[in-house]
Amino acid sequence: MSGPALPPWRSVLAVVAHPDDESFGLGAVLSAFVEQGTAVRVLCLTRGEASTLHGVPGDLDAVRERELVDAAKEIGLVGVLLRSYPDGGLAAVALDALAAEAREAARAADADGIVAFDSTGVTGHQDHVRATEAALAAAAVLDLPVLGWTLPRTVADTLNVELGSSFAGHDDDAIDLVVPVDRTRQLRAVTCHASQAVPGSVLWRRLDLLAGREHLRWLTTPSAPAPSTERTGAPAPAATSKDWITP
Repeated sequence: MSGPALPPWRSVLAVVAHPDDESFGLGAVLSAFVEQGTAVRVLCLTRGEASTLHGVPGDLDAVRERELVDAAKEIGLVGVLLRSYPDGGLAAVALDALAAEAREAARAADADGIVAFDSTGVTGHQDHVRATEAALAAAAVLDLPVLGWTLPRTVADTLNVELGSSFAGHDDDAIDLVVPVDRTRQLRAVTCHASQAVPGSVLWRRLDLLAGREHLRWLTTPSAPAPSTERTGAPAPAATSKDWITP
């Protein structure tokens, strides 16, 4: 296992499936990038409209967009690109289309690297798996490194036993970076997602178990890009300045 430092990227794109993934999952990692001076942007592929949690009144489509923008401000993101692919249905969306979205967003951000959930999806949600597949396919075309957020196997196993969840973790020898984090920004961002941060959520127990550390794996590096079937796919419309939401 290597040292705790994050890569010294000038700009990073995080690719996630749902509003709140940037906070509940990646929040401490993204804020650590922000604190070292990295310009961080997020591409979110769905609006989270199919969530079974509804901690505040209102149409989730609109509520969760507002929550995402507010959370992005707390983390210190430069911009957010919110798309409207079907929540809960990303696996049925052509990988070419999703990868093109990630590729164009990474180009627009002039990203030095991409951050995503681990290739397992971490939580068991297939949308998370698909979002990472899109990130990896885009990175293969652009020759960019991808860092995947993951959990130690001991933490995943504890959550699954205690709460009946479906987290996937890794043994220590499969984890590349163990990064000390300050969760102040992350916790402020989480509170912005009032529709999802309900009492009793598995989130709180996970944060207890992780304490002040986050765990990352290199999913691909420029010298060893991930295989892709996306290279010949039709390009997505380039992300313009009006598409990016500035928190």
